[in-house]
Amino acid sequence: MEKLIVCLTGMPGAGKTTIADGLKSKGFDKITMGDAVRAEAARRKIEPTGANLGKLMLELREKNGPGAVAELIKDQIVNSKYDVILIDGVRSIAEVDVLKKFGTVKILAIHASSDTRFKFLSGRGRSDAPEDRQDFVKRDSREMGVGMSDSIALADETISNNSLTIPQLIDSAYNIIKGWIK
Repeated sequence: MEKLIVCLTGMPGAGKTTIADGLKSKGFDKITMGDAVRAEAARRKIEPTGANLGKLMLELREKNGPGAVAELIKDQIVNSKYDVILIDGVRSIAEVDVLKKFGTVKILAIHASSDTRFKFLSGRGRSDAPEDRQDFVKRDSREMGVGMSDSIALADETISNNSLTIPQLIDSAYNIIKGWIK
């Protein structure tokens, strides 16, 4: 079977990582685009703050093209032993196009209101969490600037995550992906 590559897209804090983590137990692999950027930052000895990671992401795209971050994970995809690979954090159609070289690609967009997303991001305790509402808005605008709205608009399926429990969110994604496997 050709690999099914499920691109999880959506604005920061919408629930992509929650879905990816929740579906690992269903026998799916998970590759996080942000981890590829964080690993590149570590290689370059750059502190992994939100601003620094955002700057590095833009620099990689500037230098190596809009699909640059997807290029960073291609070995992980090729070497994965799994038939279904969840890509957490796809930001652009250029990245989707890179991933199409390695399997059948489907895009699953996760939507959540800005209030919901701000609450999620502030509560998860990562080094790149927004310091305040202004920082949050700046990050959203950077994400939109790299084509995030296109990957959301062109998604094969969409989940609205404003009032779902975590199990409901994971089940919704699982049921969609099961339909794609058939």
